[in-house]
Amino acid sequence: MSKKKAELLFEEFPPVSAKAWKQKIQYDLKGADYNEELVWKSREGIHVKPFYHREDLGDICLSIDSEKTWKIGQSIYAGVPEKANKRALKFLERGVETLHFSVPNEEVQFKALLKDIDLQQIPVSFHFSFLSVSYIESLLNYAEKGCSNFFLNIDIIGNLARTGNWFHNLTKDHEILERLLKTEADNLLSVDTTLYENAGADIVQQLGYGLAHANEYVQHLYDKGVLDGMEKFTFKVATGGNYFFEIAKLRALRLLWCTLMEEYGLNIDCHIVAEPSRRNKTVYDYNMNMVRTTTECMSAILGGAHVVFNQPYDRLYHKDNAFSSRIALNQLLIFKEEAYLDKVQNAADGAYYIESLTRQLAEKALILFKSVEKEGGFLKQLKGGIVQQNIREAANRQQEQFNKGTEVLVGTNKFLNGSDRMKDDLELYPFVKKRPRKTLVEPIIESRLAEAIEQKRLNDE
Repeated sequence: MSKKKAELLFEEFPPVSAKAWKQKIQYDLKGADYNEELVWKSREGIHVKPFYHREDLGDICLSIDSEKTWKIGQSIYAGVPEKANKRALKFLERGVETLHFSVPNEEVQFKALLKDIDLQQIPVSFHFSFLSVSYIESLLNYAEKGCSNFFLNIDIIGNLARTGNWFHNLTKDHEILERLLKTEADNLLSVDTTLYENAGADIVQQLGYGLAHANEYVQHLYDKGVLDGMEKFTFKVATGGNYFFEIAKLRALRLLWCTLMEEYGLNIDCHIVAEPSRRNKTVYDYNMNMVRTTTECMSAILGGAHVVFNQPYDRLYHKDNAFSSRIALNQLLIFKEEAYLDKVQNAADGAYYIESLTRQLAEKALILFKSVEKEGGFLKQLKGGIVQQNIREAANRQQEQFNKGTEVLVGTNKFLNGSDRMKDDLELYPFVKKRPRKTLVEPIIESRLAEAIEQKRLNDE
């Protein structure tokens, strides 16, 4: 169809204002209240309307560039490097494009772990349960030219928030971080915001605290003059079950990071790694976890994540096994090879609902970020227990909604299968493990919504 014919065609359909749409809806409601019947309020205090219009965006046009392609990731525990290496090579044969190794200690031999992996072609990321200059320097020397594909994910503040303690102490951890930056490792720093999602924080808190968390690094290292040459800063994000909100969350994160970089006059890219949330996963009716991870991975992809990791549906209660790992990988392969979700860049652009959510989440998160900075910064509020208290309050509100049935997990607090039995199928303990220990600050504890009801059902079997 020619451009002229297209213009003539659309002349037959005059634009309709938001006011006219609302009047039509109110007429069809036959006297029912528009706000009570069709408008709902999210956990973040955002009123969601039944329709969105170009007028909702005003004069603001959001431009959020993201990668056209995204990579399929696979997480592997590297306690026994030879076994982890064999698993990694098998996953690469099946379509995995980037690997993530969890390294528990310095005894892990990285030469055995990385054997036969093409480090110049395959991005490899790490999570270290320790902080060691010599180990990481040796790892970088081994990689040589492939080190540009290494993501080291050093997050000393994240370790403090998760465990309640530094790796060593505040001074030594920061000294090691600065020494590592001098190695000119391309992708060193990371902020793990999955902790906030999995502990029950709402999206505004995840974004606001995540940005404040990152700013602790940026401000400290900017003052030290050691940020020159840094190209990427990694954010690890967990996507929950609120589909459109989670798409907007990733877009808002990118927007907030660009705003922060403008303030510092820096040009460091925001590298987003996403995985499904643990907060809404269940032991009973566990097949529903596949449905949940499907929408959560889609949110990550459409939100602009660079790498997406999936979780096996039985991760809570089963040890690693070939079947569930293959199913989790197949979900991502279908998105890429059959749904072609890597073929369109910025797929969410132009969706008035998502654009409106992105702007509102970013604005609310920026307000939270500014309040944190005004009170001395993220680290000070973490040490004072303020971050923990606010997240705990948000988690308690969500838990109350779950207990009342307004926050629904199908198969757990609604539409239960009474004949479902799980007690004899548990290989792992799926609940919060309480380990009393001395900590410098109160750790942020991850917990699932269904834990209490599941414990009761297990006891009643």
